[in-house]
Order: sequence, then C-alpha cells, then structure tokens
Amino acid sequence: MQVGNPDRRLDAATLRDWAHTAVGDLITHTDEINQLNVFPVADSDTGTNMLFTMRSALAEANTEAASGQVGRVAAALSSGALHGARGNSGVILSQILRGLADVTAGHRGEARVIDASLLAEGLRHGVELVVTSMGGQEVPGTIVSVLQAAAAAVERCAVQGAELGPALVAGTDAAAAALDATTAQLDALAEAGVVDAGGRGLLVLLDALRSTITGQAPVRPVYQPSPRPWPPDVGTAPPAPQFEVMYLLGECSPEDTEALRERLTQLGESVAIATAGVVGGYSVHVHTDDAGAAVEAGLAFGRPRRIQISALAGVTRVSPGSWARERAVLAVVDGDGAAALFDSEGASVLRPDPHSDEPVVMVSAQQLLRAVVDTGAAQVMLLPNGYVAAEELVAGCTAAIGWGIEVVPVPTGSMVQGLSALAVHDPGRPVVDDGYTMARAAGSTRLGSVRVATEHALTWAGSCRPGDGLGIAGDEVLIVARDVGAAAIGLIDLLLAAGGELVTVLVGAGFDGDVIAVLARHVHDQHPGTELATYCTGHRGDALLIGVE
Repeated sequence: MQVGNPDRRLDAATLRDWAHTAVGDLITHTDEINQLNVFPVADSDTGTNMLFTMRSALAEANTEAASGQVGRVAAALSSGALHGARGNSGVILSQILRGLADVTAGHRGEARVIDASLLAEGLRHGVELVVTSMGGQEVPGTIVSVLQAAAAAVERCAVQGAELGPALVAGTDAAAAALDATTAQLDALAEAGVVDAGGRGLLVLLDALRSTITGQAPVRPVYQPSPRPWPPDVGTAPPAPQFEVMYLLGECSPEDTEALRERLTQLGESVAIATAGVVGGYSVHVHTDDAGAAVEAGLAFGRPRRIQISALAGVTRVSPGSWARERAVLAVVDGDGAAALFDSEGASVLRPDPHSDEPVVMVSAQQLLRAVVDTGAAQVMLLPNGYVAAEELVAGCTAAIGWGIEVVPVPTGSMVQGLSALAVHDPGRPVVDDGYTMARAAGSTRLGSVRVATEHALTWAGSCRPGDGLGIAGDEVLIVARDVGAAAIGLIDLLLAAGGELVTVLVGAGFDGDVIAVLARHVHDQHPGTELATYCTGHRGDALLIGVE
C-alpha cells in the first residue's frame, strides 16, 4: 500500500459501494463468464444469473446504506439476492452473501465495521451454507473450491493480525489460483478447456471487494475456452434437462428438506435447497424435464411461492421439423361434454382437476405448460375460457415461449366465447391474423350465465332466496326468477335486445333436457329467425353458460 493512501474501512457505506462496483464488474465480465459455462449444464447464463442476482441485492442494500449499520446492509444484500436469485449460481451467491450477513448480525452484535477476522468467518460460513444447499456433497472444481481457497487465505491473514486490505489481496490471489486449478478437477471442464464459470464469477466479486478497499484492481487474464484436444463424443452424452425451476418454499420443516431433495434428485439435477435466512423457509432450485412435478414436490412439503420456470438457455430442445404439426388450438374446458365438444371441433383439450369439489377449478401454469407442449405444435392458439388466472396464464405462456413454442393467448372469458373463437380458426392464415380474427369473434360474443341461488340475498334485480334462478351478465345479477329455466329466458331476452343471430347455451352438470326444451320453445316463439344451439357440457359451477352472437 502507498503511504497516504490507506485502505478503506468496510463499513455500511463501503459495503454498499462494493455491491455497486460488483454489479458494474459483472456487467463487464458477463459474456466471458457465460462462455465458460459447461457444468452442471451448458446453459451459457451463469454470468447473466449472477449479474441479475447481484443487481437485486444492490437494490435492497440501497435502502439500508444510510443506516450506518453494516449488519443491516449485509442483511439487505442477502435478502435482495435471495428474492432475486437467478439460476443455480444465483442461489449459491445468495448463500455466500447470507454467510456474511449471519456472522455480522450474529454473536458480534451490530458491528459497524467488517475486519479481516469477520470477513474470514463470513466466507467460511458461506462455504458451509453453499455445501448444505447442494445436499452436503462438495464437488471439487466448482465455485466452492474457489470460495474455500479465499476463505482459508483470509483466515490465515486474520490469525496473523493482518489488516483487511492485505488479507483481501491474499484471498483474491488464492481464489485465482484455485480457479485455474478447476480445469483439472472436473472432466467436463477439462474436456471443454475452461475454468469453472461460477468460480470465475466469484473471483469478479472478490476482486471488486479488493479494489473497493485498496483502491487497486488486480489484473486478470481473459478466461476463455481452450481448443479441445479431441472432439467430444456427443453421441453418448446424456440429454440436458429442459427446464430450470425455482421457488421459495414456506411452511416446510427442516426434517422434510431431505425428503424433498431426494424427490427432486429423482426428477432432475443441479438440486439446491438453501435456507432463506430472515425471509424464512427455503429457496429451491432444480434442472428437470418435468417442471410441474418439481413444483408439486414442493407442495407435498410446504407452500411454494414466487415460482419461476424457464427454459434452459443453450439447450437444444427441438429441431426444425420436430413438431408433429404447425399449429394447434388448446382449449381449457370443464366437463365431459365440453371436452368431447371442443375435441370434435379439432381443439386439444386441457381439463381442470375433475375430482375437485370446488365449483370452479383453475389450472396452474405448470399444467398449462404441459398441455401446450403436448399439442406437438410449433404454434398454439390458447383459449383459457375463464379457467386460467392471469398470472398463471402469463407464467405458462412465457415458459412455453422460452421452450420454442409460439403461443397466442386468445381472450376468451367463457367456453361460449371459446366456441366462437374456434369457429373462425383458420390454420392457413398467418398466426397473427388467425389470433386477431379469433379474438374479434370472442369479443363480439355477449356473455351471460345462470346459477342457482344458495341463500337469501339482495341483488340489483331484487331479493332472492335459495333455489331461485339468477341471470348474470357482467358480474351483476340482472334477473331473479323462480327457477333456472325462467331466469335463462329473461337473460336471453336481455342479451338479444341488441340483436343477435345465434344463441349458444351450455348446460352444466345436474341439468337435463327439460331446460333445453323450455328455451327452444321460447326462442322459436319470441325470437323468430334466431338460431339456438345447446350442448350438455357437464361443467361445474353455473347451471348454464349463454352466449349471443
């Protein structure tokens, strides 16, 4: 160190400054890190994932920088990284930051400065947390090897009474040497002629801390793949998993985590279950072909939230001509009759859980993703029909698009609108034209429904009592009548007041042909020239679904 240029103290403001520098340095090195990524899966996004995770950590740390308490900034970095963790490398980074947060706020109380001893303790605790999150098995040649080397070097300096600056110089140089050694420690790295991508990302973070404290940035070589000594035997390589699944799992006991880990290991690889610190619960990560089953595994042991499903970048999942057909329509429907009806019109069908006792059952993003893939089509026109919540629709479509499928969600709020959209579907049109035409047909269908009142209540149309028929349009009760048939007649009259050529009625479970006969006579007598189409779909919830075109 130069005289007159002393090292900075690692206090709250400096820790936040390090996070800011780390984000900038990761931006500079993202492409370099991504090109090194071959283990555990060649997904070419380790640098990107670490960058997004660190950005999230910085955003939360910015809210605590003025507190003057280094423990609060460290905790914010840990919490932000956990909430914004991207990929396996992001989960690992969140645990490294948590190691520092734990020891800073632990038995030392609210320390205002992190010295060499406290940093060594934090890095060592980070090693333990990372290894635990990976199932307790330490794999040489990974980011853990680099982290261990840095922790050991800083620890030795701390024992000798060194200041933080010299300890960081020793720690980063040890990390660089350990990174160079990773190539020979893993067959996948040796075959590709690269160092470990996660370890390279960690070295960027450690070097950023070194430059923040000492004011001097070390010069590192550009790490890039070396020419392979021989062509890899790609014919025998196992296929890489298709999806990355991440979620936070609450209400899960520590005893159940190993059972969850065992289940996820059966489903895929790169399993990580990390404790979420002050947030509570666990952060779960896995690479798998069955994203839905990975989420369902979490449901067996707790309550998943913040579910993220993404296609693994750089993994070839489909090739030209691998789709069974160019375009398909996927309709979400309820009831045996509805499934048969939409199937007969050429649509693939996704049904909510038929065994649920709920009157209306919604499908999840995972179920939607599976059904989209199962169509075997490169382009899918999706008819949600009111059975997919908005957030699940976005998540499922986004995952499918990442998988390489062009998904066009058509805004159908009911199965009657779905039928209208399906009637004008034309696979010979460009997909944009087809989607627009289907959406326009759905939007021009006026909707209504009839349900049976279950209790005494006051509605916009007057009071009702149990057993009355309620005619509903636009989420408002417009008709109260003595039974379902009478309510349906009143509702059809209202819907036809603005004109219409076709009335479609879908009859739910528990209602027979008597209702159909009553409606047929009424439309024939009171609305000559209007066609009535009725179908016994057997759906749950509303007694009748009515559409007017």
